[in-house]
Amino acid sequence: MLKKRIIVCLDVKDGRTTKGVKFLNNVDVGDPVEMAAEYYRQGVDELVFYDIIASARGRGPILDLIHRVASQVFIPFCVGGGIGTLDDIRSTILAGAEKISLNSQAVKNPSLITEGARVFGNQCIVLGMDAKKDPTCPSGYRVYINGGRIKTDLDAREWAVRAVELGAGEIVLNSMDADGTRAGYELDLTRMIVEAVSVPVVASGGGGTPAHLADVLTKGKADAALIASMVHSGEYTIEGIKKDLDKQNIPVRCLSCGCDN
Repeated sequence: MLKKRIIVCLDVKDGRTTKGVKFLNNVDVGDPVEMAAEYYRQGVDELVFYDIIASARGRGPILDLIHRVASQVFIPFCVGGGIGTLDDIRSTILAGAEKISLNSQAVKNPSLITEGARVFGNQCIVLGMDAKKDPTCPSGYRVYINGGRIKTDLDAREWAVRAVELGAGEIVLNSMDADGTRAGYELDLTRMIVEAVSVPVVASGGGGTPAHLADVLTKGKADAALIASMVHSGEYTIEGIKKDLDKQNIPVRCLSCGCDN
């Protein structure tokens, strides 16, 4: 049985880690380089770095900061925000990323998914998707871009299926309704996307307790759970979360080294 992954997200704005609720009222929570080092020490399985204002400002990734974060961790490291060309993908990988998250730019230029997968491999291209409840959409959820600022015409399930067909090797699915609330993941949304695609799905938005992770990894069928606020606050540690999941017979990676044993 494949082990479930615990992934920490660093939302970065102007060089600092920030966190908000439902994409609003973001506050500074620390230095991303120092935080990456600490989560690696705690045993996190993967790290995700999102520059949350790059696309809105029309600029590329901050390569120096990405390099400094990557130098602190020796686990899969995914970077998103402002990556709009193959050259951006290449330079971000050279800065230390193993995976590239395409969100707004994937919607604006879907061929970037295909070209990125062709050049760098499907395993390198992650679809980042911000979805919000909308009863007018076939699936009940609509896709938003530019950090949740712009509504698109895309249905969440249809876009997920199409992105995988284009070459995405993984999906990080963020519920805008649950984001930052620490009230639990959107289980119905997560399960719907998992059942619609053939690639791993990472649940994001709403993680507040180990019980929430247990729910989304079992009832929601997610391959991994992305967390932020619950560890940024210091209330929980990666080790503590993994121990709790292990007690519930949810397969997690080795507590001591992150391997699959």
